[in-house]
Amino acid sequence: MGRVVSVNISVKKGTVKQPIESAQLKENHGIEGDAHAGAWHRQISLLASESIDKMIKLGATGLSPGRFAENITTEGIDICSLPIGSRLRLGGALVEVTQIGKECHHHCEVYRQVGMCIMPTEGIFVKVLEEGQVEPGDPVEIVYRPITAAVLVASDKGHRGEREDLSGPELKKLLEGHALVLEIVVLPDERGRIAEYLKKTADSGLVDLILTSGGTGFAPRDVTPEATMDAVERLAPGIPEAMRAKSLEITNRAMLSRAVAGIRGRTLIVNMPGSPRAVRECMEVFLPVLEHAIKTVRGETFECAAERPGNCK
Repeated sequence: MGRVVSVNISVKKGTVKQPIESAQLKENHGIEGDAHAGAWHRQISLLASESIDKMIKLGATGLSPGRFAENITTEGIDICSLPIGSRLRLGGALVEVTQIGKECHHHCEVYRQVGMCIMPTEGIFVKVLEEGQVEPGDPVEIVYRPITAAVLVASDKGHRGEREDLSGPELKKLLEGHALVLEIVVLPDERGRIAEYLKKTADSGLVDLILTSGGTGFAPRDVTPEATMDAVERLAPGIPEAMRAKSLEITNRAMLSRAVAGIRGRTLIVNMPGSPRAVRECMEVFLPVLEHAIKTVRGETFECAAERPGNCK
């Protein structure tokens, strides 16, 4: 849990915001008296004091809360890593993240000092869902963080544009209501490139789940399982075992799948087949446990042998 360091407003747009003792956040409006308040998606801006410290280390001077035009300065919470849709409790108010960063059209004094500005990359914007009062010292608590996912399609022909990939869009469709898909990437069946993508994406800290599609069979170019093994730190064999068991009820060719699953850091990586039909069959098995799996990987809950949902605390 973090805390509010400062609450800042400006009566005119384009000016430095000044700290105030407390603020009233109005539902679907923003902070009373702030020039950026209104019925739009960027009602309130937030920036972490840790981000401001980065600028100080780079040589920026004269920094104080509100200097980057942020309404609320926080500390103790990595707000810039929160995906869109995350919800925060700010004092007595509830807000939802609507945008990460903002293009800087007019370089500020800080940019001229050190050649960069932190707000466009690490500032976030929120809208007010439940009104309430906020003042320095109030807690900042993440009350909801949506599951984020990336889809990697391994296909030589798909990468060359010789065949339209249907499995990637199918995975995105199946994940609707379960996870927010940040990107779909098509790569050739090359072990090194697939492993590099898995490592880089997992290590970014922005993705909870990576689903791969294709390259899990016996063909010479099917190397997705090997690339996944290169990337993961811990195996999760129960997931592909369960998918194969279910698929065997449909076709005996399911035993030819070499799909694997594992964990790198706090990201779960799962191999899926390459055809949309097979993807649907496997996702029927995986989706019911997806939320619990991700919460466990995040450290928000613990593995258990509960007989019924809700028994695991």
